[in-house]
Amino acid sequence: MSPAYRTREEYERWHVRDCTRCGRRAAKAAEWSDGPICRTCFERAMRIRGQCPHCGTTRLLPGKAPNGAAVCRDCAGITRSFSCDRCRFEGLLLGRRLCERCTLADQLAVLLDDGTGHIHPRLVPLHDLLVNMERPKSRLIWLRNPQVPALLRDLASGHVPLTHEALQDLPNWRTAAYLRDLLMDSGVLPRIDRRLLLFERWLAERLASTEEPEHARLLRHFAQWHQLRKLRPKALERPLGANTTQECRQQITQAAVLLQWLAERGIPLDSVSQTDLDAWHAEKYATRRTAQPFLRWCMDTRRMPRLSIPNRPTTNPNPLGQHQRLATLRRVLADGGSDPRVRITACLVLLFAQPVSRIVRLTTDDVLRDDSHVLLRLGDPPSPVPEPVATLLLDYITALPGRTAAVNAESRWLFPGRRASQPMHPGTLRDGLRGLGVPLQRARTSSIRHLVLQAPAPVIAKALGYHDKTTTRLVTEAGGTWARYAPGDHTR
Repeated sequence: MSPAYRTREEYERWHVRDCTRCGRRAAKAAEWSDGPICRTCFERAMRIRGQCPHCGTTRLLPGKAPNGAAVCRDCAGITRSFSCDRCRFEGLLLGRRLCERCTLADQLAVLLDDGTGHIHPRLVPLHDLLVNMERPKSRLIWLRNPQVPALLRDLASGHVPLTHEALQDLPNWRTAAYLRDLLMDSGVLPRIDRRLLLFERWLAERLASTEEPEHARLLRHFAQWHQLRKLRPKALERPLGANTTQECRQQITQAAVLLQWLAERGIPLDSVSQTDLDAWHAEKYATRRTAQPFLRWCMDTRRMPRLSIPNRPTTNPNPLGQHQRLATLRRVLADGGSDPRVRITACLVLLFAQPVSRIVRLTTDDVLRDDSHVLLRLGDPPSPVPEPVATLLLDYITALPGRTAAVNAESRWLFPGRRASQPMHPGTLRDGLRGLGVPLQRARTSSIRHLVLQAPAPVIAKALGYHDKTTTRLVTEAGGTWARYAPGDHTR
């Protein structure tokens, strides 16, 4: 309650009204021609822009005509001015009658001051990137986090060097990771795969929390000479997926559990027997499987005897029948009210057996168009996209700039995420597929088994990005070996 009002009853009598737009009883933010307006409706009105149906000018449309149409303030009879005193932009005004963008520019100029009264020269691209993003209000909210202004000041003053190594060692790693994405997106820092950096950060914390020094040494060697040796070249070719680094984390975690299990039983690693290894897997085989790369590495480097690693074959869930798969595809295409991103993902799963973790890595450059066909680069050669999926995909790409998050307005991702230069999280699309009633694993299994029966397995593997051994195994599981057997009586 404002100190200008002596009692709550006086505050409610003079300041609380029924909003004329939403009907909610709340503190009024303005009294316009159509009645009192609450703060929520006021800020919503400050986001409506377009051509006024009365005077034809393109500007802010905060008012309401008698028929409910949004009109400009002059046509609505609103005497209050919404023009920024600095840039003359018409919109929501904050302190000193400045728009959100000018307010953001002033706050960043203060935070990025290097002590000379000017923005640090190396941080000028970051300032320009943040100011020129759409929806500056989201950046103003971001600056309310106390850790963000402190980190920006430290970078500008030189207390924190502008290097990946310095940002990697900061304790508030989530704030630092997001800011590092912005620094890479603006060109201040060289681009390095974000998931690789986060994995290295997680690895350092995981090794530091390992109590046994010998276990930490083994895990560090395994991560350095086995995992990172593969991840770094892969990250140079294309961005790492979420599943790739998550699997590496699980391998480290289960390797530590294995070493602790052996230590509790007094079994040195170089004296592990086949009985010990079988007992380890017998407890929780599905969980223990992720420790197998560590076991193979220990055997290859002669840290433990060469033993036989138990293998329990797993089977895919019952796939959809061909008629079920096609019926699901028709239902997805007919559902015009669902999110187009989820519908496109469902089509790629049902037609091309693509995992969601790979779908989110697609870019708009992977969609190829010629005079009569639409192709999608999933492997080599690109795969033709049938109608009406092709039309759905092209319409989505045409409308993509309007759906892109403010921090990803210039990205080439087919499904841009909320983080700078990052695609959408696979879990978001998986949740959407569940809501759409698409059984993800069963749909993928049905699609790939149908495809390997229509064309040779190596061709399907190359076109869809699968390993040829995987498609060859799927042919056998789907009965392709006997289905293509020469007809006739082959008895002697």
